Amino acid sequence: MKSQSCVKILKEWDIVAARQMGREIAKNLGFGTVDQARITTAISELARNIYLYAGEGEICFEVLESLDHKGISIVAKDNGPGIRDLSQVMEDGFSTSGGLGAGLPGVKRLMDEFDIESELGTGTKITTSKWVR
Repeated sequence: MKSQSCVKILKEWDIVAARQMGREIAKNLGFGTVDQARITTAISELARNIYLYAGEGEICFEVLESLDHKGISIVAKDNGPGIRDLSQVMEDGFSTSGGLGAGLPGVKRLMDEFDIESELGTGTKITTSKWVR
């Protein structure tokens, strides 16, 4: 059975709500505190990107379970302007907001799986997951 929970990202406070929901799901799945921190950091980055660049979107969580392992899937979706150059935003140190530029490459490093789709004028969808070790 797949269960999915989503948090709409409309205002800055929603980033906190998404982090809290993700941490709770990760904790219930049996992730240790270090992986919980990695997951919430990734959620924070994804939610902040929605808030800063798209204005609104959502972060959805899904529990992944198979016979031999379990994990969490996090999908960040928006209908924002899209990303002009995916290879550029995946470079370490690149920042359009004057931030540290850890952004999406950081999310990719924190998680086990990472996929990004973006279309100019349509929006962006980032799917990432982490497995309990």
